[in-house]
Amino acid sequence: MVHEIESNLYERQGKAITNFGIKLPELQSDLAEQTLKDPYNFDFLTLTEDYNEKELENALTEQITQFLLELGTGFSYMGSQVNIKVGESNFYLDLLFYHVKLHCYIVVELKTEKFKPEFAGQLNFYVTAVNKQMKTEEDNQTIGILICKDKDNVVAEYSLENISQPIGIAEYELTKVLSKELESNLPTIHEIEEELKE
Repeated sequence: MVHEIESNLYERQGKAITNFGIKLPELQSDLAEQTLKDPYNFDFLTLTEDYNEKELENALTEQITQFLLELGTGFSYMGSQVNIKVGESNFYLDLLFYHVKLHCYIVVELKTEKFKPEFAGQLNFYVTAVNKQMKTEEDNQTIGILICKDKDNVVAEYSLENISQPIGIAEYELTKVLSKELESNLPTIHEIEEELKE
């Protein structure tokens, strides 16, 4: 509870730009809306200044407990770079979760740059693929969450207007960014663990 107060959860909860109101049944829409945050607080990560999407994804999966706490109650981690084949092509979902209260899969796509409209189209495709290949009759409709470094809310709203799947768009905050020189002087977690064993 202290963590939620310190991270201003009340001000961030339910603030993401979504199309849930028109794409999901009312009960599921309200719960899904309250599940999302904007921005997500990734202060538990330490990355270099010029980190890329793969480094962000790896850092989040290495700190999966902290990431799940930030996502909130009900998220179950299913995997990263989850392969899904559509036609003759393979696609890889950044992160896949199952939400036990919403009873649905949640596809999380990470972007280390400002939101672009084409990101919503890509996530729409991934959500459609999960609905067709993984979702069962007992599951509710899959939801997509796009977490990007920055966004223009108007562009995000326009981008979701004609998207066929329920998608939310949120930003993330990251305050612990190290310069490349400083990072190279710090021991790795493996080196620290080895030192402690001695």
